[in-house]
Amino acid sequence: MSVAGDVIENPVTGERAVVVIGTAETNGELLGVDLFVRPGGAVMGEHYHPAIEERFTVVRGRLNYRLNGKAGVGSPGDTFVVPAGMTHQWWNATADEVQVRIEVRPAARFEACILNAFGLAQDGKVNAQGMPHLLQLAVFAREFDDVIRFTGPPRWVQRLLIGVLAPLARLLGYRGNNPEYLTRRATAAVPPPTPAQSGVWSLGG
Repeated sequence: MSVAGDVIENPVTGERAVVVIGTAETNGELLGVDLFVRPGGAVMGEHYHPAIEERFTVVRGRLNYRLNGKAGVGSPGDTFVVPAGMTHQWWNATADEVQVRIEVRPAARFEACILNAFGLAQDGKVNAQGMPHLLQLAVFAREFDDVIRFTGPPRWVQRLLIGVLAPLARLLGYRGNNPEYLTRRATAAVPPPTPAQSGVWSLGG
């Protein structure tokens, strides 16, 4: 589980997350990070979370996004709440780094999913969009189906492919949840939240 100061980076999608409030401090209920997105960086695909809520607050720069099929651009101070089940996607279309504060609840399984996705990217096991290669994707998608579901291809196609490919992938040694990624972190000096941030990082709703 994460603690304040942990850093995880995805070299393919251009995301660097610095933990401000970790899952170890909240018993897995809340994860609060400052996410830094390089120019051209983007989340690996449009998706939704079946049982997780996310809150995004743009701190610096401008962030392009799509929420429930509707596109927009977030500027500093803008906050977006993404409830469970809402499709979303975001990317940095500018020439400058974007900083976004993200709050996720509940967070334990989400964190495991992200650590695996970023770890695979660090090991060169993803495509140019950060998506795991086919056999790895089959076991990843099955393992974290409770956490993240991508909007394409259609859900029935995904289920068919996962049903066929996941057993083969497991026989070949692929794992959906890789224990070595769960502890792979860098660290950074992270100051405690300022009074102005306390509402963002609170345990309340």
